[in-house]
Amino acid sequence: MKKLGILLVFGILLACNEAKDDFGKMKSSNSNYSFVEREISPLPSQENIEVMMDEENIKKSERGVQTTKIQEQKIIKTANLVFETKDIAATHQKIIKLTQQYQGIVQNDNSGTNYNQQYIRMTVRVPSDKFQSFLEGVSEGVGYFDQKEISQKDVTEEFVDINARLKAKRKLENRYLELLQKAKNVKEMLEIERNLSIIREEIEAKEGRLKFLHNKVSLSTFYIEFYKTTDVKSETISYGQKITNALKGGWNGISVFFLGILYLWPFIILLFIIIYLIRRYLKKRKNK
Repeated sequence: MKKLGILLVFGILLACNEAKDDFGKMKSSNSNYSFVEREISPLPSQENIEVMMDEENIKKSERGVQTTKIQEQKIIKTANLVFETKDIAATHQKIIKLTQQYQGIVQNDNSGTNYNQQYIRMTVRVPSDKFQSFLEGVSEGVGYFDQKEISQKDVTEEFVDINARLKAKRKLENRYLELLQKAKNVKEMLEIERNLSIIREEIEAKEGRLKFLHNKVSLSTFYIEFYKTTDVKSETISYGQKITNALKGGWNGISVFFLGILYLWPFIILLFIIIYLIRRYLKKRKNK
C-alpha cells in the first residue's frame, strides 16, 4: 500500500514537470513569434508614398533646372577689329553685305581722314549664333590685324538673380494690392500706395535691365575700323611764285593798315581838336 502511494505521488510530480515543460515550450514559441512580428517593417502609408513621390519630383525638377541652365547660358559676345585695307570702298561694301546676309544691323557708320589715312569706323550688331560666321567673313582677305579683341561675358547668374527678384517683387505688389482693398482709412491707403509706387519703380528698373541684357545677349556687337594709307605729296614753289606771294602779302599789309586808320577816324579827329585847343590856350597866355 505504501509502495502504491509512493508511485502515485511520483506519477503526479512527473506529470507536473511535463506540463511545465510544455508550457515553457509554448511560451518560448509565442515569444519567438512576437519577435518575428516586430522585425517585419510595416507597409508604407499613403502619406509616406506622397512624400517619396514629392522628393522624386523635386530631384527630377532640380535635374531639369540644371539642364535648362546649361542650355540657356547667357553670353554677351563682343569683338573689336582694326586692320588696313587696299580698297576701302570695297571693304565697306563687303561688311554691309555680310551684315545683311546674317540678318544684322549697322548701328554706326562713320568715315574720315587723318594726315595720311582714310578710315571708316562701323558698329555692327549680328545675332549671337552668327558671331563666328560673321567674324570669319570679315577676317577673310585680311593679312593681319592691328587690333583683334574677342570677349565673352557670362551673365547667366545675373539673369537668374533678376528673375528671382522680379518674382518676389511681383508677389509683394500683389500683397500690397490685397492690403489696399482692405484699407480702413485714407491714411492707410496713402501709405500702401506709396509703398506700391516704390515697388513698381523697382520692378520697372529690373525689367529694363532684363531687356537690356536680352538685347546684348541676342545680338553680338562688332566694333570695326579699317583704313587705307595715302601718299602725301609735297608741293614745290618756284622763286617767281615766292616774289608774287611777297608782293601780294605787302599789298595786303598796306590795305590792312589803311583799313585800321579808317576804323580809328573818330580818335584822330578828337586828337586834332585837343591839339587845337591846347595851342589856342598857349597863344592866349603868351599874348597876356
